Amino acid sequence: MTEALVNDIIVRPARADDFDFVADLMIRALTPFYDGDHYAHARRIFDAHMAGGVDHVGQFSVGQHMFIAESDGQPVGVIHVVNKKQGTVKISPLIVDTAYRGKMGVGSVLLKHAEDFARSLDARQLYCTVASSNQKALQFFLRKGFLVTGTARNHYKMGVDEHMLYKQLVDEAGFDSPNISVVPFNESQHADSARALILSQVSDDFEGVDDSWVDALFAGYRRMESGDVNNKFKIIFVAECNGQVVGVAGATPKKGQPIKLMPLVAKSEAAFEALIIDLQGLLEDYGRKLYIHLVPEPWQVVCLQRHGWSLEGVFPGGYAPASVVQQWGISLNKEGVPMRKMRIKRPYYDAIMSGKKTLEVRVGYNSIKRLKAGELLQLETGHTSGVVRIKSIRIYRSFADMLAAEPWQQIVPQAESEREALRLLRKIYPGHKENLGVHVIEVQK
Repeated sequence: MTEALVNDIIVRPARADDFDFVADLMIRALTPFYDGDHYAHARRIFDAHMAGGVDHVGQFSVGQHMFIAESDGQPVGVIHVVNKKQGTVKISPLIVDTAYRGKMGVGSVLLKHAEDFARSLDARQLYCTVASSNQKALQFFLRKGFLVTGTARNHYKMGVDEHMLYKQLVDEAGFDSPNISVVPFNESQHADSARALILSQVSDDFEGVDDSWVDALFAGYRRMESGDVNNKFKIIFVAECNGQVVGVAGATPKKGQPIKLMPLVAKSEAAFEALIIDLQGLLEDYGRKLYIHLVPEPWQVVCLQRHGWSLEGVFPGGYAPASVVQQWGISLNKEGVPMRKMRIKRPYYDAIMSGKKTLEVRVGYNSIKRLKAGELLQLETGHTSGVVRIKSIRIYRSFADMLAAEPWQQIVPQAESEREALRLLRKIYPGHKENLGVHVIEVQK
């Protein structure tokens, strides 16, 4: 990759005369967090880069590449990336000289250069590790969209834990699949389809999940009004798409205020993600955290990590001799400040983030009724998310009433007219949902 100029910072491939700078930087930056000979480490990766990226000792690396950030002709930072055979790229390491940290955006420029480089290789993922005690570096990567996938105790140095992080580079369209709504369970409408979905997806990994188990789940739902955790009442939600049940979640509040989700089943990735996101807001009055027992598919692990869930335990043979059940959990009130989440289609997300769209319209589900002016709202679309603040909320009886008072261009910017905007809204929300009331949410970045 050739030189790139950003914010008066030049990023270029490392040259032979950069070694002393790189070695000194690595020794000073890595010694507090990592054991080992950092000079020898610098020598090895630098020489591999200078040899055209060829790595003669790595089993999985295809190439080793080092880039230097320069300001006014002076080197101010380095990033080393490893192109892996499995279609990923590792950052190891990214270091900015202490004299330039937090001043010129050097780290951001280097990371952007590495992302562009990884995308040029068609890599699907960028990953790295960060010492838990290196909080500035950890927060930097989190701000840049990296996810913490786990923590290794005493990994590279005794007494220092290591966080593993990654960022997905594969662009996704977001929630442009058929519209999915997460709504309270209605036994007269949903019982048969919910039962069939539960039995088809849970029984193989969990012995004892049969018709009588589902009967007990529904009986617990009928005890919901008691509100007594010792009564083991159940709260049930279903994910609906075009009037069909495509997902089911049963929640049991426990003593001490955790909430167990069992079952949580879905026919599609979109339905699973809808439940994972929406249940956080729908259940926050019943406890302080959610946890789930499941045998996840790889895409479910990605979904859980992306939305802040953490792996808490593994139970080999806990529910069936041949299954390994995992427990995943998430806090509903981090640091005392709840962050509402909302799923949104990618075109609408992009329009909001670009400032072309300032009004988001929803119908009066319970989760929407809970939103308040002044709150922060995290918009979720595929692997991308962004935070906005709710400026105000206005409620109307119908879409027609709403469009008579609100600028349709700020609601459906891709529409050509108010009539087309009304058609698009009613395509998303049929009449029985429109009757719940139309909520206009005014947002700002």
